[in-house]
Amino acid sequence: MSATPASGAPSAPEVLRAPLVVEFPFTRSVGPVQSAFLTGLRERTVLGVRTNGGRVLVPPVEYDPDTSEEIGELVEVGTAGTVSTWAWNPEPRRGQPLETPFAWVLVRLDGADTGLLHALDAPGPEAVRTGMRVRVRWAAERGGSITDIACFEPYADGDAGRGVGADSGRGEVADSGRGEVADARGDSGRAERRAEPVTPGAAERGTAAGPRPHSGAFDDPVTGVVAPARLDYTYTPGRAQTRFINALAGRRTTGERCPSCHKVYVPPRGACPTCGIATSEQVEVGPRGTVTTFCIVNIKAKNLDIDVPYVYAHIALDGADLPLHGRIAGIPYDRVRMGLRVEPVWTQGGRHPDHYRPTGEPDADYDTYRELL
Repeated sequence: MSATPASGAPSAPEVLRAPLVVEFPFTRSVGPVQSAFLTGLRERTVLGVRTNGGRVLVPPVEYDPDTSEEIGELVEVGTAGTVSTWAWNPEPRRGQPLETPFAWVLVRLDGADTGLLHALDAPGPEAVRTGMRVRVRWAAERGGSITDIACFEPYADGDAGRGVGADSGRGEVADSGRGEVADARGDSGRAERRAEPVTPGAAERGTAAGPRPHSGAFDDPVTGVVAPARLDYTYTPGRAQTRFINALAGRRTTGERCPSCHKVYVPPRGACPTCGIATSEQVEVGPRGTVTTFCIVNIKAKNLDIDVPYVYAHIALDGADLPLHGRIAGIPYDRVRMGLRVEPVWTQGGRHPDHYRPTGEPDADYDTYRELL
């Protein structure tokens, strides 16, 4: 409870904030076109696909974006190209290609008609411009993904076909303004990933002669990818959610009643989603409730210390007109059922119920909760 100052004016309510992370591995299979593209990157080869109209698309797609026709004529393009547009990234985030500031660039590789989005390792935004020439810096360890391209790096126009750094193995580049050779890593260690130099002549492929036909055949082709998906954000609840969370700290569950339809919403939303009217009347519900629907979870979540299988359910607390989510325990997973009567189980110091367990009461009649399904 907030204190009241001597002046009699109520103190400002505490602003609740919590850092939250949504993270999961996204797994998908790839078709023949994407398989060839990703496997090619592993082999330091960039492939595109030619449309029936003659355009070369990089990255390749399986259907013409203009006509929706299926396409599959693979061609090899150059590993050097031209920046068509860019944006400076002063504060790289977790999982991005470089840990130091860099530029996001769209690069039209030699022989391609579309841009490839990737990072450009540059000392600052003053070193980046539309129309500048860049080339691929390959990752030293490659497995068949877009990260096999560690990033792009600038190079001098006259240096495209020389395969810079072939002797040193350090991925050196020529300074485009002075014709001098400088280490792409620099003294500050800008390139966090070990990178390999460009193969002599590789950067000029697809420039003079145009993109070259390619069968797309490689040993041990990539057939699927696993891409980590992650969203970091800070959650700030409104007044209704704050009251709900504070009540949970006292082991009470509260909702808010709509002044028009008189439904009680738990958790409260600050307004009735049906009537569009603000809600403020506090109503304590539960603590017991009824399982309306449920699912059996068979895949273990990362950082969640719960053995599978377990049951996650919609629970309509007594007095509420909207079910909330909760885990069911204290009963074999295959005995959980609709209508099961449950009650919350709190842990020491917990700010919310750890799970719900059966009360031992007879199951609720279907008619008492069918409107809450």
